[in-house]
Amino acid sequence: MNLHGKDIRIFSGNANPDVANGISEALGLPLGHSEVKQFSDGESSVSIYESVRGSDVFVVQSTCAPVNDHLMELLIMLDALKRASAGRITAVIPYYGYARQDRKAKARDPISAKLVADLLTAAGADRLLTMDLHAPQIQGFFNIPVDHLLGVPVLATHFVEKFSHCQGEVCVMSPDLGSVTRARNFAARIDAPLAIVDKRRPKANESQVMHIIGDVEGKRVIIVDDMVDTAGTLVNAAKAAVEIGGAKEVYACATHGVLSGPAIERLENSYIKQLVLLDTVPISSEKMGARIVKLSCAPVFAKAIERIYSDKSVSTLFV
Repeated sequence: MNLHGKDIRIFSGNANPDVANGISEALGLPLGHSEVKQFSDGESSVSIYESVRGSDVFVVQSTCAPVNDHLMELLIMLDALKRASAGRITAVIPYYGYARQDRKAKARDPISAKLVADLLTAAGADRLLTMDLHAPQIQGFFNIPVDHLLGVPVLATHFVEKFSHCQGEVCVMSPDLGSVTRARNFAARIDAPLAIVDKRRPKANESQVMHIIGDVEGKRVIIVDDMVDTAGTLVNAAKAAVEIGGAKEVYACATHGVLSGPAIERLENSYIKQLVLLDTVPISSEKMGARIVKLSCAPVFAKAIERIYSDKSVSTLFV
């Protein structure tokens, strides 16, 4: 692809090669010839085997586990491309690690999300393309353009097709107050009512009491969140939907399937019938079970990359 005298190159780190391959296939472009490996002492080594001088370069790398290794790979790739005189470098980060450390929760806390933003910029990123930041205000940590994609359109399309025969029986639920906006957007897309789980702790050292705002009785409930880490919030919300609200079935969806610690065991012992995730974080075959459905985020990123390259609006992807 060549436009305005500049060509486009897609490179991939080791974090999420499937997404990078999906993007390159959707764009009809080969992945750039590069190698990312480690020296015997654990240091990351990057080799770029083709000229990128003046090119519009996109580097695909989620900063997922092992987070620090994948972050260093990305930083070194950005530095290598900048020193090779790339025309513009866009860091394509489907899952942005450290996003939960976005403020000082207590004295002397770091704001690691801001530190990572500074590192990416210092390493050579001219632009950031990411999806569903845990805290949207992280966009303001950057002094470069940030294109913030949403996973809701992809997830909503899946459930519209799944429940086309029983649309009036579906209800969307937010697992906590922090996810209400995301759940409301999801509910609007599938034309379903919204319910919210409200958690309260009456007194210190007393267990949380869960209330449900909205009617889920006899409904097929879809719990919507941005990520599933240890799955505690998701599983507890599903339990409340069934045992308190009287829901008929519970499904769940999220953009990022981190699935760390006891997540898989909790999901297997929960009321959740199916969990739908995007592949912004690679999910190992050991974690993939009958309850987990994985959808590709590559087509959305490919469309965004094509628009960035062509100097067109990215926001039209969400209309």
